[in-house]
This record gives sequence, structure tokens and C-alpha cells, in this order.
Amino acid sequence: MDAKICGVKDSNTLNYIIAHKFSPKFVGFIVNYLKSKRYIEFYKLKKLINIEKKKINFVAVLVNPDEDILEKIKNLNFDYYQLYDVTADKTKLIKEKYNKKIISALTIENKNDVERYKSYESISDIILFDSKGYEKSVGFDHELLNDVPNTIIKMLAGNIQYDDKLDKYSEITDIVDISGGLETSGKKDISKINIFLENINKVKNEN
Repeated sequence: MDAKICGVKDSNTLNYIIAHKFSPKFVGFIVNYLKSKRYIEFYKLKKLINIEKKKINFVAVLVNPDEDILEKIKNLNFDYYQLYDVTADKTKLIKEKYNKKIISALTIENKNDVERYKSYESISDIILFDSKGYEKSVGFDHELLNDVPNTIIKMLAGNIQYDDKLDKYSEITDIVDISGGLETSGKKDISKINIFLENINKVKNEN
């Protein structure tokens, strides 16, 4: 099971994550969702991610992006675009035009929400099953994912905590996506990040 740390917006946190001996596979940045306290302005984003990221994949988190923002970020140091509120047809166009890997984010409340993955499975590289909370950490019933086939690379988000017993997620998902659970008073907490990455590494070794 791999990890994604989302909502990074300062260089101290990012440098710590990159240098960590159990660094995550993904780091996400909130590119165009201004309601989120983790949103980062373009000029700061450009400077922040213009670094040697080693083996980490940088992810642009985009909510219903328009052409202006897609054109603006197309040459930045991103490997994946994580797309919320984007139709399958538009997802395909974005993937082909910008030559990025795609994480299609589905917000889940019931079984019908889960079934939407079928529209994206032939287009997207990863399907993210998230809560309806967007910028808030809200949970959902993970048992709703039981019928999603193992052929899908699954990412799971929504009220996951840094000190959760993470092995409980290993049968549900391939990647755990955490943001608010790594924060104290609204800011990323290095000590929580360390505990989380150590725990992810333990789960990997046990499996």
C-alpha cells in the first residue's frame, strides 16, 4: 500500500517529505480550489515544486478546471492531474492534450456514486474514492468499495488519520490519501507526517 500526502503548501514540509526515508509515492498540491485553506497561488506553486523530487510523483489537484488554469500549469513539474467534477469525456481530452497521468476523483455517499468508476476505468490511471467533504475531512462507508475489482488501482481519502491502524485499509485500497489528518491547527505537522510514513512502511513490510 502506497501513500499520498495532499495539501502541501510550504517548502519546509515538502523538503521534509522528500528527504524522509519512507517518502510517499505521491504529494498533492491544491491548484485551483480557492475554498480550501490548502490552496496555493500560482506564483508560489511554481516556485515550490521547481525542485528535485526524487521518486515522488507530484499531483495537481484540480476541481472542474478550465482551459486557462490547464494552460497555465502545463509546463510545471507535475506527473498526475487529480480531477474532481470532470466528465469522462473531458478527462480523456485533458489526458491526451496535456500528456499527464490521471487520478479521477469520485465523491462517495452511496453505491451509485461508487459505480461511476466504470465511466473512467478505461481512461484514468487511478480512481480516487473520496468523501463529499472536498476541503473538509469527512468519512464514508468504505464497505461500499467491496465490489470494485482489483484490476482498478484505487486511492482512498476522507477522514483518514495519521495514527489510524492503517493495515485495515490495505484490503480496500492500493493508495491512502491523507491531508487534514496530518495537520495541527490547520498546518501540516512534521511529527504526524513522520508517524504516518513510519506506519505506512510497517504495513508494506507486513504485506
